[in-house]
This record gives sequence, C-alpha cells and structure tokens, in this order.
Amino acid sequence: LKQIIRDDLGLTGTKSGCDVGDCGACSVLMDGKAVNSCLVLAATCNGVEIKTIEGVADGNDLHPLQKSFIKHGALQCGFCTPGMIISSLELIEKNPAPEPAEIKKALGGNLCRCGTYPRVMKAVGNWQKFEGVELDTNPGEHDERDQVRDHAVVGKGVTRYDGPNKVTGREQYTADLKLPGMVHGKLLGSPIAHGLVKSIDTSAAEAMPGVLAVITAKDVPSKKYGVSPARYDENILAIDRVRYVGDEVAAVVAEDEATAEEAIKLIKVEYEPLPAVFDPREAIKDGAPLIHPEEEKYANNINTRVEWHFGDVDKGFDEAEVIVEDTFIGNRTFQSPIEPHAAVARWEHHAGKLTIWSSSMAPHYLRHMLSRIFDIPQGDIRTISPSVGGGFGVKAEATPLDLCAVVFARMTGRPVMMKYSREEMVHHFRGRHKQYIDMKLGLKKDGSIAACQSHILLDGGAYTSYGIVTAYYAGSMVPTLYNIPNYKYDGYRMYTNLPASGAMRGHGVPQPRYAFETLMDMAAEKLGLDPFDVRLKNAMQPDTLTCNDLDISSCEFTATLEQAREFTEWDAKRKSLPRGKGIGVGCGGFVSGAGYPIYRSKFPHSNALIRLSEDGMAASLHIAAAEIGQGCNTILPQIAAEELGIPYNRIWLVESDSVLAPTDLGSYSSRVTLMAGNAVRMAAAEVKVKLLKMAGEMLGCDPHGMEARDGKIFVTQHAEVSIAWDEVARKVFSRGGPVTGTGHYSPPPGLGGKYKGAAVGTSPAYSFSTAVCEVTVDLETGYVDVDRFYDFSDSGTVINPVTFHGQVEGGIIMGLGETLMEDTLVRPDGSLVNPDLHGYLVPTIAESPQITSKAVESYEPRGPFGAKEIGEGCLPPILGAIGNAIYDACGVRITELPITPEKILNALKKQKEENRG
Repeated sequence: LKQIIRDDLGLTGTKSGCDVGDCGACSVLMDGKAVNSCLVLAATCNGVEIKTIEGVADGNDLHPLQKSFIKHGALQCGFCTPGMIISSLELIEKNPAPEPAEIKKALGGNLCRCGTYPRVMKAVGNWQKFEGVELDTNPGEHDERDQVRDHAVVGKGVTRYDGPNKVTGREQYTADLKLPGMVHGKLLGSPIAHGLVKSIDTSAAEAMPGVLAVITAKDVPSKKYGVSPARYDENILAIDRVRYVGDEVAAVVAEDEATAEEAIKLIKVEYEPLPAVFDPREAIKDGAPLIHPEEEKYANNINTRVEWHFGDVDKGFDEAEVIVEDTFIGNRTFQSPIEPHAAVARWEHHAGKLTIWSSSMAPHYLRHMLSRIFDIPQGDIRTISPSVGGGFGVKAEATPLDLCAVVFARMTGRPVMMKYSREEMVHHFRGRHKQYIDMKLGLKKDGSIAACQSHILLDGGAYTSYGIVTAYYAGSMVPTLYNIPNYKYDGYRMYTNLPASGAMRGHGVPQPRYAFETLMDMAAEKLGLDPFDVRLKNAMQPDTLTCNDLDISSCEFTATLEQAREFTEWDAKRKSLPRGKGIGVGCGGFVSGAGYPIYRSKFPHSNALIRLSEDGMAASLHIAAAEIGQGCNTILPQIAAEELGIPYNRIWLVESDSVLAPTDLGSYSSRVTLMAGNAVRMAAAEVKVKLLKMAGEMLGCDPHGMEARDGKIFVTQHAEVSIAWDEVARKVFSRGGPVTGTGHYSPPPGLGGKYKGAAVGTSPAYSFSTAVCEVTVDLETGYVDVDRFYDFSDSGTVINPVTFHGQVEGGIIMGLGETLMEDTLVRPDGSLVNPDLHGYLVPTIAESPQITSKAVESYEPRGPFGAKEIGEGCLPPILGAIGNAIYDACGVRITELPITPEKILNALKKQKEENRG
C-alpha cells in the first residue's frame, strides 16, 4: 500500500522509514484506524476509505491538530510528523480529550528520533484550543521565554518557518523527488568482514531486462576520498579488498527500483577471506590482522594517535587528597534518523554540469568532494539539500550513494535515484565510536581538581570518516567545563573490521564526559562533599584560557549549577529518597562551531545574501545552511527580520541550493546559530544602512539617529517622526535598482595553541549545561524508569525559546537512549545483529520522562544578538546524570554503557555478596 500511495499516487507525505512496521512514518488511516502502510497489501484495500496526511486539512484550513503541532513546536525534522498526526487523529476521533497515558499508548508505534515527544503530548492534549482559530506566526500563548530581551523578533517563540509544510506532508525530502525519466540504482555490499576480491561476474545482472548498467571498481574513479585530507582512505567501490560486512563492491542502475534490487542479487563475487579483528584492544597488538596494510603509517592499525600533556600530572596527583580511577566502556550507538539516506543525480551532457539532490547536512563538503573525485569545477556542480529527515552527524559526508548516482547519471544521461534501506544505512554506519576509557582524577582536600589523566582506545571501524576529529575531541573538550591545571590525554583511534564510525551528536564528547562526571561523584563521596559543591568549586569561569589553550568567552556554568540545585530541591531530595529512588547530576557543553574548516581554505565559514522585493514588502534570505530539524530555517529568518526591522512573516527563505545561495559549511559542530547567524545579521545590516540613509533624506533627519523596528523607520529620540519601512525600500529600489546586502563570518583568527592538534576543540564560544535526573530502579528486575529530567543551559541569548527547549528535550531523550538501551551488536563474523529499528532500540514516547528545561541569563559577545549553541551541548550531561542517579538509588555504579537491567542485577548481586562477606 505504501508503494501505491507514494509511487503511483504521488502522495509522498506518507514516508518510508523502515519498511517493516517499526517506525510508523508510513501511517495512514484505513476506515479511521491508523495502520503502517508498509505492512498492508494494496489488494486487501478494495472498498476501504484511506486517508493520508494530504487529506487531513480541510482545503486551505489546517486541521486543529495540525495547528496545535505547529504552535507547540511538536516537530523538528518533520519526517515522522505525518505519521504522528495520523495516529493522533485516530485517538482524538475516539476520545477528544485524551489523558497523557492514552496519548503514550496510541503513539507508542511512532518513532521520533528528534525527541519531540513532550511537545507531541502537549499538542495532542490541547488540540481543541485551535478549533476555529486562524494559524499565525506569532508566539504561542506560553512563549516559554526564560530571558528578558528588548527585541521585536529575536527571543520570541515564533512558529517554525517550515511548520505548515511538514504537518501537511508537502515538505519534500530527497526520496520524495520524482524527475522525468528518473531511474533507480542499488548497491551491493560485501557479505564478509575482511577479504580479497578475486573476481566479479556481472553478466547475469547486465542481461536482466530493465537493467541499464552495472559498475564495479574498474568503472569508477580510483581516487581515494574521505573527510580529512590527512586520511583519505575510501574508494567509491572496493578495488581489491573489502574491510567490513557491507563494504560496497558493485552497483546496478535499472528502470525501476524493484528491477535494480533483483539484479543486484545476480552479481557473483568471489572472495578470499582474510583474518579479521573486531576489538580495538586486539587490533593494536603486534600480529593482529592489518586493515590497511598498503599504508605503513597505519602500523598496528592505529589510525590516529594523540599524545597531550599539559602541566604536570604526576605533581598534581602527588598533591591530591583523593584519587579515583576506573575503566569505562562506551557503546557503539547509531544516529538512527528516521529518514534513510538518499541521493538523486542529474548530468547535463550538453553543458557538462551536474546537479545533485542529497540528504546531506553539509552540501558544501559534498560539492567539494564531488569536484575533487570527478575533476569537475565546483562551479559546474549544483548541490541541493532538500529537507533532511534527521542527521545527528550521520549525513555529514559524501556517501557511495552520492558518488554512484553521479557515475550512473553520467553513463545513462538520465536522473538517477539511489536510496539506502534501513539495513544498508546501519551498515554504512558513521555512528558513535565505541570508546575504552581509563580515566584517573585527583582532588585536593578542598575539592579542587589537582590532575586528570585519560587513556582512550576508540573503535573507528574500517575507515577514517570524521575519526581524526573524534579522537582529538575526546580529549580536548574535557578541560572546557572545569578548571583542570594538570591534564594528560593519550588517545588512539583504531581500525577494525567493522563499519566506520564517524561524527554523532556531541562528537566524541559524551563518553569521556560520562567517565569524568562519574569520577567527580566518586571523588566527592570520598571527600564527604556534595556533588554540586565539588562542581561549583571547579566550575569554568568566563574569559578563561583552559590548560589546553581553548578560549572560553562567555560562561554562565556556575549559574546553571546554582539554579539547577535550587529548582530541583536537590539538598532535600538527596538525603530523603528511599532505596530504589535516586537523584543525580551531570554536566556538559559543546562548541558553537569548529574554529577551523575541515579542509584548508580561506573562504568565510558562512555567507548570506538578502534581497528586497521591489515593493519593499518582503526580503528574501539566501543561505545554504542545511535544515536537519534543528530549526535554522526559523532562527535565521528571525535574525534577519530583527536586524532589518520588519516582521518575521515578511521574510522569504531561499535555502541550501549552491546556485541560489552562497557557500555555508553546513550543519555540524553546532555551528549554524553563531556562524550563519552572524553572516545573516551582517547582510541585513548592510541593507538597513541603505534604508536608513534614504529615510534620513526623506525625513530630513540624521540617519545615525534612526532605527528600524516593526516595519517602521523612526528617529530614536522621537519615535513619532517615522516612515513606513516598505516606502523607504521602494524609494531605494527606484533610485538604484535591486536592494541587496551580503554578509559573511569566519571565527576569530589565532584560536588555539601551537601544539599538534590544537585546532580541534577551538570555537568562538562554548555552551554549558547542568542536568539533574530522578530515577526509579526496580531492585527485583534492574529496570530503570527515568521519572524526571531538569536541564539548565547557558546558550547565550535564546533566539527562539520553542526551538531551544525542543532541542534540549530531544537531547535528553536521545541521551536517555544512549545511556540505557542503545547498542550496535556484532556477531563473531562481524555481521550486525540489529541493523534495524526492531533490534536497535531507541526511545519511544512511552519512555519520555517529565522534562523541565531552562535557559539561564547569558550573553555571548561573539554571537548574533548574543547567541550560541544548544543542539549538541545538551546531550553530554545526560549520561552522567542518569548513571549518578542510579548509584544514588541502589548503590551500584555501572561503568559500561548501556546500563541495562542485567548489568544492574549483576552489580546488585555482587553488592549483596560483598555485604554478606
């Protein structure tokens, strides 16, 4: 049924996320009952009334439920939103005023990786308030503001720019595209983890009717590619060796997807199996199988080596009153966006130009890599990033989908669509590195940190991806939260015969932060100090240079700690909760964009263009920052509107198209708010200067004493002396033609120290967060219920409080999954046990706790209107908060993630035996 709805009827609001009924993105109503259309045979639907998301609105009037979703901010990437609304419709038709438990039960089969569950609960519970109410872009009834700002648009919870399209199914994602003459490609992956490719027979596939071409390594450029120029180690298709189960060896393009899928099965590959290694602790040993024997620099399978020593850790530990140390093992978690990767390539033979649509978080880097691999000038490549259905790092680099689609488009002269299945995207992976951490922490008698030492092995899988940066981030970010005078870090990113790890939300930071926050609590307990007191004693302060030369500008970390302690009634609860109930604290933060680009260039990191309409009633913002659900398509227009002095609803957004918008490095490292925001504000300011000059001439006033706000330009000291903004804009256009402004942003020069790897961890600004968690641990089963979460964050000026709190809530829910349930499991032969959403468990709405999110008062002078990041920094505190709360509840510490009921029961059993002894 899903195939008929999408492919034959063109109703692409019904999404394809898993094809096996796990995600709920394809939900439709059949005679009023929500079903997964991927599980329904179309032949069984004769005489049945089917309603898709496109049929929910009444003509141009949105259903009250759709309005409620928009006003409550109950959507981010929007890929799961149609399915959520469909399932909610079934519920409210039966019960117009459902209780929270009923909502959770009804929506338990609809997954949202962005973690919008708390807002979905509110949207469904309050939908009736929007009956007969016209949708507008104004802030909701409860604006959720925690800060006081005298702005007209910035700091207000205006509705998402893309909200109406996402709740109606109109928003198009890459796999929704259908170009004239489009054909379909599929990839063939290796069934073994390590081996030599002896021969490939493609004759049977080539002979199949409908097959247009089959390619292997001999048919594509042999130039290696990757993320960092220092470690280009991937080929489009394996040349003579496969290095993990799923390593791509061939591809097929056919008239339709079904034919391509059948043809790929006909390709016969002969392999010579080689010994494989799946554990970095084994991979580093002498005599271990070498994953890249062709490169001497990868001896002992060491992909990246980091050896840092700041201060004198031996002296620091000598001065310590208490030393705590332990071994921590992280988990190999996967981003699991509900939208699988997809790419469409079209080659214009008459012009020698390439257009590619890709579900990419970083379309500029994709364009750069395509130019490099295929020897095409960047100016002849058009990259378009439609809405991205969740990223979290997994879509931040070029993939074999992108590259093979280009090859096929060039060969066939037709547009080529290529998509990963759910299983294929997990095999491609690029998820969280599994880290093996030995960490040691020393505190003085007064609780101040004396020294910290960390040794980490990172399981990088078969290729580098973002792994160099990960290895450095795992060490560089530890000193950004607390004052650590003496610090030593030895990090080794290892090759193994597993799918390559890459960048995932919080990039390299959450696992070392979990280890550190655990040790902080252990040390506090030994010293007889409260966990909050120890953190306050060492909390980072503004205008500080860390021991590893990172420049901390604004910092209200102390405020986050103090407010969290007071609001949660920590002191009372810490001493009074019964066994089985616990409360814990964890802290964290992240960069507001990387201080340096991935490859060396002197281009500004973000660029923006603003152009006014001829009648002065609108401004178009042209920018290539990728919308992945984080809300940049809303906050960047807010910044433009605020600086221009016009209402938010007068901004048009022209996004993520390299022909229509200037270069932006993309949505990674939480860079967009600060970097793209600064570029947008500069472009708007340039336009405003032109208008103020003209207004001064028209009113006979000094333009330096004038300002623009709410669609008017007026004299600052005499607001009654004013003129309509659009009238001035028309005058400027009439006199000089198109009214435009350009803006750009690059981080301050000279960030970081002079040692090797000093660039990683640098940023114009850093966020800081304190999270407090309350849990219930079932002492009989080991099951953990996360009851409540509180987050207090320093994110500078909050541009949009609704999107801000939505990001925090989503980070908490994703962090909860990483801490308690998520793990990629591997069989002895290197194949994955759970490359799906049935075996790889992510949080559902049923696991969603009560969440309180607060933004502390803060201002970042390097950010637009004082803003900095929140999307990634909100996740690292979660792991430690949950782990410490579990310890408070039952007295056991679990140092290997995820913290499963089995691990808790085993620890309780051991605790009982020790107490007996």
